[in-house]
Amino acid sequence: MRQPLPRLHAITDERIARRPDMDVIAGALAEGGGSDLALHARGRELTGLEHYDLAFRLSVLPSQLFVNDRLDVALAVPTAGVQLGHGSLPVSAARALNPLWWIGVSVHDLAEAEAARLSGADYPVVGTVFATASHPGRAPLGLVTLQQIVAAAGALPVIAIGGMTIDRVREVRGAGAYGVAAIRALWDDAEPAAAARRMREWMS
Repeated sequence: MRQPLPRLHAITDERIARRPDMDVIAGALAEGGGSDLALHARGRELTGLEHYDLAFRLSVLPSQLFVNDRLDVALAVPTAGVQLGHGSLPVSAARALNPLWWIGVSVHDLAEAEAARLSGADYPVVGTVFATASHPGRAPLGLVTLQQIVAAAGALPVIAIGGMTIDRVREVRGAGAYGVAAIRALWDDAEPAAAARRMREWMS
C-alpha cells in the first residue's frame, strides 16, 4: 500500500547534490515538509555512483524518496516513486519494475499532458510555469496554460514546476495544481525548514 502523493516536491540538481551541506539542508526540508514532502534525487550530469549515493542519503530521511530518470538507482534504494523525462524508459517499463511506485512524467504542453494521461502515468510534472534560471531559454507556460493542462490531465494530480516561490504557491493552487516542485526556493532558502513548512501549508 503506497502513501498519498506528496504535494511538495524538493528536487535536486548537480550543484545541490555536490554541496557539502546537502544532508543538513535535506534534513531541514524533511522537518518542515513532513509526510507531505517528496525529496527527488535528480542530476542529469551525475555519474551512476553519484546518483545512487544521493538517493541513498535522501532515503534515510522520513520524507518520501523519488528518483528522477534513473530506474536502476530507484531499484537499489527504498523508493516511493520515480519521475520520467523524455530520455527515460516508458511508463509501462517502470510499472513492470515496481507496480507500487508513483510514476510521474515531465510535460511541457497540452499534447504531452494528454500523452502522459494515456500512457498510464500517475501524475504529470508541468513546467516551466514561471520564468526560471534552471531553464533560461524556455518561455514560461503561465497560469492560463497550466489551467488548460490541469483540465487535460483529467483526474491526474498535477505538480507545477518552474520559478516557484512561496508567494506563487497560492496562484498555482488556484489554477488547479495539486502540488508544486521547486529547486532554489527550497534548497537555497536561508531557512529551508520554514520555507518547506510554508509551502506545504499553502498547498493544503
